[in-house]
Amino acid sequence: MIDCVNVATAHAFGDALAAQHRLRYRVFIERQEWDVPHWQGLEYDQYDTPAAHYLIYRDETGEARGVSRMSPTDRPYMLKDVWPDMVASEDLPQSSLVWEGTRIGIDRDLAPAERRRILGELVCAYAEFGLSEGIEWIIGVMPTLIIRSLFQRSGWHVEMLGEPRVLGGDKVRAGKLRVDEETLHRARAYFGVEGPVLRRAEDLIVKVA
Repeated sequence: MIDCVNVATAHAFGDALAAQHRLRYRVFIERQEWDVPHWQGLEYDQYDTPAAHYLIYRDETGEARGVSRMSPTDRPYMLKDVWPDMVASEDLPQSSLVWEGTRIGIDRDLAPAERRRILGELVCAYAEFGLSEGIEWIIGVMPTLIIRSLFQRSGWHVEMLGEPRVLGGDKVRAGKLRVDEETLHRARAYFGVEGPVLRRAEDLIVKVA
């Protein structure tokens, strides 16, 4: 199950918001040695705003094991601010119909099969979240290996927005993913996911008769 958490709904998910910052610290600072802001074992940046939504997989203890951040492009976003030159094929979007996916990470301490299962749920959650928000495209800078092995193979329509470049030792590329019902069905079939995986705050509310 993937929890969809933002600042306004974080209270319904206990420690989930802090847990994803801790996971990001382990993934991006301890393991990948990114030079990004952090504080007391929590990784963060200027795009952790009230507009951001976090897709978080947590284990039975509540510890975050997988995460991705989603941000609308009608607010400041990373691709536009940091790497606008990576987009050559069209204008940079600024629309509530286009969101940016960033900070996708999986706990490397997990077994490979478990990591793949969580990645599969996150990919399906991308589509579920996009459909629920009326999003048409998800954009981002991704390693070319991830674009091919994770998104294209699982049935996403991917459009490249510019040429590859090397960042932090990885070949990466800006691209956009089309969100539609067919994509969700293909992704579920590819990863063996049966039914919805996204859980929102309203799903946790117990209605009293």
